[in-house]
Amino acid sequence: MLKHISSICLALTLLVPALLQAEKNSPLKPVLSKTGEATAVDTFDKLKLSKQWAAAKGEWKIEDGVLTGKELPADKHAAVLTWKLPHRNSIIRCSFQLKDADFFHLSLNHPKGHLFRVILDESGMTLRTDKNKKDPKSKPITLAQAKGTLEPDKWYTLQLEMQGDKVVAQLDNGLHVEGQHPSLDVDKTGYRFIMKGNTLLLDDVTAWKLE
Repeated sequence: MLKHISSICLALTLLVPALLQAEKNSPLKPVLSKTGEATAVDTFDKLKLSKQWAAAKGEWKIEDGVLTGKELPADKHAAVLTWKLPHRNSIIRCSFQLKDADFFHLSLNHPKGHLFRVILDESGMTLRTDKNKKDPKSKPITLAQAKGTLEPDKWYTLQLEMQGDKVVAQLDNGLHVEGQHPSLDVDKTGYRFIMKGNTLLLDDVTAWKLE
């Protein structure tokens, strides 16, 4: 009997990490609201990006059904790509692989400037408001942090929810951050994908608008 119980405990011990194993395009349960039909989906199965995408910095191209981002030294700036989907309350989910990127940011702007971002690197995830460049006294505010190892050659699924002044971000490996700030309850201009380094992989990008 004891041997049988020990076997069950060992099986459960091995199962829990497996349930939290990161994967490409993992389904993640929303926290703030339910989702209906997706507003937009891009799986990068065509040769070129659609007109919904606009590259401001860096090199962004589709290779083997995956979007690859690279920083260009001549830009003297991180690579920036915008998914032009204006919204106020929404959910966005995407798959990413850090490869040899220093970091990956999913960033949101409002019509007059930067708003907030989710910062991802090999040490975990941070939720942070952005500095208002028009206000010299403005400073970024870290709303939440989750420490954990993100392996460079593994796919992870990120889901970001925005409703009113609340934001929740989660990864399929169990990392989770959430925060609340009055500045967040505004119209957003779209979704900005930012990376620094040589290679970032993106895929399976889906967005939902919320009421």
